[in-house]
Amino acid sequence: MVRKSLRHRLHVQLEPAAWGYGLSPVNWVLCILILLSFIGAILETEPSISDGQEQLIRVLEVAFSSVFMLEYLLRVWVCVEDGRYRHPVAGRLRYLVTPAALIDLVAVLPLLVGVVGTESLMLRFVRLLRIARLAQFGKLSRSVHYLLAAIVSRRYELSISVVVAAMMIVLASIMLYWVEKDVQPEAFGSIPRAMWWAIITFTTVGYGDVYPVTQLGRLFAALSALASVAMVAMPTGIMAAAFSDAMQRGRHELDDPVKLPGSYLDKNSQKQRSRR
Repeated sequence: MVRKSLRHRLHVQLEPAAWGYGLSPVNWVLCILILLSFIGAILETEPSISDGQEQLIRVLEVAFSSVFMLEYLLRVWVCVEDGRYRHPVAGRLRYLVTPAALIDLVAVLPLLVGVVGTESLMLRFVRLLRIARLAQFGKLSRSVHYLLAAIVSRRYELSISVVVAAMMIVLASIMLYWVEKDVQPEAFGSIPRAMWWAIITFTTVGYGDVYPVTQLGRLFAALSALASVAMVAMPTGIMAAAFSDAMQRGRHELDDPVKLPGSYLDKNSQKQRSRR
């Protein structure tokens, strides 16, 4: 009985759905450790920081990986508290192949395969995905849900802006190909080659490695650069409207707790409506 009670308490602490709203204290600690591990992996790529600190980096990585390994084993142990994985063997096997469990497994692969250092850098960066898994409930997930819903509601406007941008890029590429193909065949000798310049110009990156040299080509390039400002502003305005809609919806639902998804009042109101 004591063992089952301990397993249940650990399940509530480790599983966001079992905790209910927000992050449990244990998951808060895990998120902090994931961020520290991620920051350490970034700093490790700077020679002025990592040179001479190889032993310390190795010890820290083993320590982080050991904590995540313990967490992974505990999650496998307590997963049977979830009704979907109730069977002690088959349930745990089903849990092991879930996307969440596979992400957790990747987080501990550097320790399992004995790889520590730059070779495991990409595996350690995957740990950042676990924050999204741990924070899938509460304010963060609700805000993301509202934002995605707002973006979906603007999908037609975004599609039109993408089509218009693609047409402008193709048109600019054709114009620069026609004007500059004889002068700079290595850069504008074909429309696909000219597209490199057009894409860089329309995204306002402007590497400067390719540019027109004729007067007419510079005129077309100037017009394309001005058009690129409008092309960037169009989806930006659409996204800004989507953000505004998401924020307003979040404020309205926070002001009216009955509308909060998954709230106690929301469930009771649903029951009352079903009875009627």
